[in-house]
Amino acid sequence: MSEAVTFQHVYSYSLETPGIVVPIRLDFAGKFVTFKARIDTGASYSIFWRGHGEEMGLNIEDGTPDEVSTAMGNFRVYGHQLRLTTVGISLDTTVYFAAHPQFNRNALGRQGWLDRLKVGLVDYEGKLLVSHYDQA
Repeated sequence: MSEAVTFQHVYSYSLETPGIVVPIRLDFAGKFVTFKARIDTGASYSIFWRGHGEEMGLNIEDGTPDEVSTAMGNFRVYGHQLRLTTVGISLDTTVYFAAHPQFNRNALGRQGWLDRLKVGLVDYEGKLLVSHYDQA
């Protein structure tokens, strides 16, 4: 059985950079920040460096607290509702910022990002194809 899937956006990413790195824009209360993040299909949440949130005026610890477990240990994060835009797709969603300022990774995870999209990947060509999940 075959299935045809169409996508709204095609993003070309670098094959020379480890992982699939995409541009991110976060908007909150009239302020925004831009940076790059890696797609992490194993991550439950989208988790970013706390400095990005602080740059938009967020008090990180005012967010919803949670504890994230990894193979390397646990760490605290705080969830905030805002607008996330990447590769042509904008979502009002909850993202998390790491409590510890030394956590300097940016990762797009499943809940609130990947679970709202249709995603195709042609890694050999460095192509990421995306659409909102509910669009034909």
